[in-house]
Amino acid sequence: METKNIMIVGVGGQGSLLASKLLGRLLLTKGYDIKVSEVHGMSQRGGSVVTYVRYGDKVYSPVIDMGQADFIVSFELLEAARWTEYLKPGGKIITNTQQINPMPVVIGAMEYPQSLAEKMTAAGIDLDAIDALALAEQAGSAKAVNIVLMGRLSKYFDFTQEEWMQAIAQSVPAKFLELNQKAFALGANA
Repeated sequence: METKNIMIVGVGGQGSLLASKLLGRLLLTKGYDIKVSEVHGMSQRGGSVVTYVRYGDKVYSPVIDMGQADFIVSFELLEAARWTEYLKPGGKIITNTQQINPMPVVIGAMEYPQSLAEKMTAAGIDLDAIDALALAEQAGSAKAVNIVLMGRLSKYFDFTQEEWMQAIAQSVPAKFLELNQKAFALGANA
């Protein structure tokens, strides 16, 4: 099997590392060679966070280059737009429609770009945009956006619901398991 590439992008504190660990655990149980790498800037200050998940028969490097991502999972709309050049032809971006103002917008030096989803679609990007924040809140916590997005990503894989649920159970504390399972289901069925 050729190597597949998934980028998980967002803003610090949104749970992208948990999402990548969950995905990594699932892929490992399926027998794939997997490499996970995280690259982040000022993540603790709300800066951009990027995690690479690569899997296949044999993966030699954890890094995804421009034009190689089969999927980009974005926790925030501007982050989805920021990383489009990494998407390969025929790839897909799954994004939360939530908008989190970066520092230049917060201080008034810039405005948040308008109509980003429409612009990406008009540029030929295969975009699956959902309000993952509303679904996470419906599940019981705004912090479950990451699991909602993993649920949405699951629609594009042949893994069973049970396999995903097992990976979730191995990735989150028991006291948050039910909430995360509900968030996953809401994302998968949105």
